[in-house]
Amino acid sequence: MRTILLSLLMLLATAAAGRQATPVPAASVTTLAPVLVRGEQPGPGLWKVSSPQGHVMWVLGTLEPLPRDMQWQSREVLDRLRGAQELLREPGIHLKSNLGFFGKLALLPRLIGIRNNPDHARLAEVVPAASYARWLALKARYIGRDGKVEKWRPLFAGFRLYQAAMDRAGLDRKGVVPGLLDAARQAGIPRTSTAYVATIEDPRALVKDFKRERLDDLTCFDAMLAQVEVDLTQMGQRANAWASGDLATLRRLPGDAARAPCADALSGAGFARKLGLQDVEGKMRQAWLAAARKALAAHASSFALLPIDQALRHDGYLAALAAEGYVVESPDDTGETAP
Repeated sequence: MRTILLSLLMLLATAAAGRQATPVPAASVTTLAPVLVRGEQPGPGLWKVSSPQGHVMWVLGTLEPLPRDMQWQSREVLDRLRGAQELLREPGIHLKSNLGFFGKLALLPRLIGIRNNPDHARLAEVVPAASYARWLALKARYIGRDGKVEKWRPLFAGFRLYQAAMDRAGLDRKGVVPGLLDAARQAGIPRTSTAYVATIEDPRALVKDFKRERLDDLTCFDAMLAQVEVDLTQMGQRANAWASGDLATLRRLPGDAARAPCADALSGAGFARKLGLQDVEGKMRQAWLAAARKALAAHASSFALLPIDQALRHDGYLAALAAEGYVVESPDDTGETAP
């Protein structure tokens, strides 16, 4: 089901996978566009995870967004990937439904307007006046005239602004993962999903309930405004650091500050509770770690993708593997998985 509800869960997965607790200032400043690297860049090196049996998993820490005009070239990554017997994809959420093709087709009309506020409310009616004034200034700069977005829920409107600002700054939201998945496909390497699977028993009822539900997403909306106002340059610095393989800078700079309040808003919603996603961060973590253990047991060499924040954090996914007895070596040979 390629629907807006799937997009909502993708937002939840993205927020949870790289969740940070960094406080976001409520400011209204004009941020200069970040100066981004161009041309061929090596990206970060690979983490090496070794099992007691001598099997190895090579892990690439991924990041989004990245500089649009960068051409990523890493012989080490491609060589390790081509020598792997399996590629583990990034953490995520996968929706499973028993609806057949015609059932999904019948569901489509119900999805019309799913992004909109309940009771046809406009954005100006559901967000505080100060936040709306900030929104209008940023919308004029990055989105322009778009009447439809004024009907959207704050979370969707904020994410639309966030995307538009990144595009204007020259940041690419696709990252390097699509190219790596294509390289693995061409090499005949199995590409294994590590997503937590959530089953939708009644998609029609879920959509109906979601349309009526008011999300507690005002904090998320303000966080996204601040992300565009204050942290656009820092996003560019993180993108440059990833492109050049500068792990010290990535350890120093906090991640996406808007993620924590947005993850809270989504995981606390009724649709998320019905899908059992109250602790989506923990469930995604468990699913990825289970897939990693399985791959390390089955293959002499495997390859995995993981958001770089989770590779660097002292309580991240790789730190969890280290605590279980696997040997984890970082690309800069510090022997650490966190700052």
